[in-house]
Amino acid sequence: MIEKEAMFKLTYGLFVLTTKDGAKDNGCIVNTVSLITDSPKRITVYVNKANYTEELVRKTGVLNVSVLTESAPFEIFKQFGFASGREVDKFAGTAYPRSENGLLYIPEHTNALISAKVVDTLDCGTHTLFVAEVTEARVLSAEKSVTYEYYQSNIKPKPNAPKTEEKTEKWVCKICGYVHEGPLPEDFICPWCKHPAEDFERMQ
Repeated sequence: MIEKEAMFKLTYGLFVLTTKDGAKDNGCIVNTVSLITDSPKRITVYVNKANYTEELVRKTGVLNVSVLTESAPFEIFKQFGFASGREVDKFAGTAYPRSENGLLYIPEHTNALISAKVVDTLDCGTHTLFVAEVTEARVLSAEKSVTYEYYQSNIKPKPNAPKTEEKTEKWVCKICGYVHEGPLPEDFICPWCKHPAEDFERMQ
């Protein structure tokens, strides 16, 4: 027996992964970044193939990880997790700084910047696992890193209580908590975690 809820007990952080292809900057929210070797310092970054950022990292081989903190507002998650960089400029109207590798990073509501160059990749079906050697690492603040659990409990807006006169159908993603209102198409993909319709359950 495999209980999917058991997987929810694993601890995840939340990060903004950024990269650049020519003049095109892009970024997305990821929840799996790990240090795997200390000498040389190498990290793994696990990215859903549905994200445009995954395509750009695979093409260019360079990336930045901005480690988000508990002070991160929901707007950051909306900015980097609710739309595709194929369709919108996620950095429009911002003035973020660049690190030594020329990539943008998030200077506020973060506690560290890690820049890295990809040295290996592993095709994991729906995701790509990038192994990258660290080229720059800086502490940006002393704030606590945000965990996925903290995000769910304290940052992500709670759905409004349904009004008695409304019967709007709602579906919640069992992976990340995203709430979809209205009928759920069979080919629906969660805009936050990119999981399919089968990972949604109807809200009572």
